[in-house]
Amino acid sequence: MLPAPVATPAPVTPPPGPAPLDDARLQGRLWRGSSLGQAVDPTLPSGFAALDAELPGGGWPLQAVTELLLPQPGVLEWRLLAPALGGWWAEPQRPAAGPVRQRAAAPSLRRLLLVNPPHAPHLPGLQALGLPPSALVWVAATTPTEALWAAEQAIKSRVAVLAWLPEARPEQIRRLQVSALGSDAPTFLIRPERAGQQSSAAPLRLAVQPGEGWQLAVHLLKRRGPAHAGWLALPAMPAAIAPLLTAARRRPVPLAAPMPNPAAAERPHALARPVLHA
Repeated sequence: MLPAPVATPAPVTPPPGPAPLDDARLQGRLWRGSSLGQAVDPTLPSGFAALDAELPGGGWPLQAVTELLLPQPGVLEWRLLAPALGGWWAEPQRPAAGPVRQRAAAPSLRRLLLVNPPHAPHLPGLQALGLPPSALVWVAATTPTEALWAAEQAIKSRVAVLAWLPEARPEQIRRLQVSALGSDAPTFLIRPERAGQQSSAAPLRLAVQPGEGWQLAVHLLKRRGPAHAGWLALPAMPAAIAPLLTAARRRPVPLAAPMPNPAAAERPHALARPVLHA
């Protein structure tokens, strides 16, 4: 009698491994501390070439919180952000790039939520900056808790946010940063200069001060990359004012030299002192 044939085991197919990462996305996620990060997430051009050259990804991040630290709120933030926000509405629908970008709103539906601004929004002035009044939503919060809640809900709704939060704590900013990861619109927090001494989960922090003439002085306190040395001088003259000024007035005016101390320059001789008239 012949022996029974031995069954040949079927080949085992290994389970499919993880899909290979796209080289471009991998390069964007890995960065050295000595080099400027090239973010793969979408960004919004700031309107200032010198500033875009120092920002990771070449513009304001659309899926992160950006902190602007000012000596006094109400003016400098508008001059800095007006070119970017004006372009945010002027440009056509962005092409989809991932699940978040596929939900991007059309320019006609985009909104900018103003949370607790220090002054009532001046619609004609904002319209002159390129911001349509129909796209602005003003939230006058009565308490810091209400302001934080309004900002968080707006970020989750994927609308642009400009919030003045002088009393926000580090854990509260961390919560806003987590919400911004699922958004596709810029989020800016306006805070006082003293907040620069506190830790913050915001990946981008800038100090903004008035510069010479119509310029803005900007220093990057925190970014994804090496430390930023020095200050950037950004020309930030409002477009509505430029036609009213002469060419000489448009140029930056150097700061005046400090006046000498009269007490130190005074001569002791009585005849060298100015005569005081009654």
